[in-house]
Amino acid sequence: MKLSGVELRLITMPLVSPFRTSFGVQTTREILLLRVVTDEAEGWGECVAMSDPLYSSEYVNAAHDVLTRFLIPTLGQVSTLDGNAVAPALARFKGHRMAKAALETAVLDAELRAQGRSMARELGAVHDRVPCGVSVGIMDSIGELLDAVGGYLDAGYLRIKLKIEPGWDIEPVRAVRERFGDDVLLQVDANTAYTLADARHLAGLDPFGLLLIEQPFDEEDVYAHAELAQVIQTPVCLDESITSARAAADAIRMGACQVVNIKPGRVGGYLEARRIHDVCVANGVPVWAGGMLETGIGRAANVALAALPGFTLPGDTSASDRYYRTDITDPFVLDDGHLTVPSGPGVGVTPIPAELAAVTSKVDWLPR
Repeated sequence: MKLSGVELRLITMPLVSPFRTSFGVQTTREILLLRVVTDEAEGWGECVAMSDPLYSSEYVNAAHDVLTRFLIPTLGQVSTLDGNAVAPALARFKGHRMAKAALETAVLDAELRAQGRSMARELGAVHDRVPCGVSVGIMDSIGELLDAVGGYLDAGYLRIKLKIEPGWDIEPVRAVRERFGDDVLLQVDANTAYTLADARHLAGLDPFGLLLIEQPFDEEDVYAHAELAQVIQTPVCLDESITSARAAADAIRMGACQVVNIKPGRVGGYLEARRIHDVCVANGVPVWAGGMLETGIGRAANVALAALPGFTLPGDTSASDRYYRTDITDPFVLDDGHLTVPSGPGVGVTPIPAELAAVTSKVDWLPR
């Protein structure tokens, strides 16, 4: 393919309810979408960077800037373009994995649409449906939490993930176990809110039979996670620390994780995400698909990834209505705790023009 140009579109999506984690509260999601136009087809990508640099150092305006000033102009110099050409072309620019992932995804989507192949087939999917979990934010009270968890279980979600932070950890988990029983698949996510000094406290989660505790310590302190794994019985899962297949291999070798959360935006794209999956499978480490409150564009690609064989735990690939009353694509709907893997060309979905226009705040066009 030859690149004709790239459209950068900023949209604002109101959430159905506030979503609170250890690093802040979100009521809306500001999202940067990319539309890559080539001589053969168009493709879409979604940048998962947040409005502020809280989850990671990346944020929406920085992603827009680096794409505009460096990444897209560099990609325009590539004579023969496909998904596999993106990462090598952009390798000299340090970091900015979320921006790179969005651009690679859009190029890959265009390539696959031109060839009539699905993202799931390209990545190596072995399932046509994937089991779904849901992420439950920090609440104002235990009662509010129990109501929310009960609603998600009634909706059919197969796994519950509770966001935790110091002061909101043992008791919320205890309350959920006492109300809903030991058969509920339950895990917790700290988003780096603790330090190794909290190890004994976190061991207090062991009696509740959790699937895992996700990223309790700072993303750069992989060694501390290895130390924690020697102290607690609950399996340790890494999220923010896993930025590449090499980082995953190092963490596994160190004994810092027994489970890995794969978020394609965090690692630079779906092709690197597949490499991480392959490393984990080779080492007998289960993986699951994380989420970043994506629209249907990003959700479609995440569901395709989650259909690979190593994804043995339900991921955060929730239905569209978990976060948005109206999505910009046809909504993903939960069916007996599962989502259907898109089988159409590329990511298998496209934005609905009217819905997209309704949430758009800015559009820029960068010709090759």
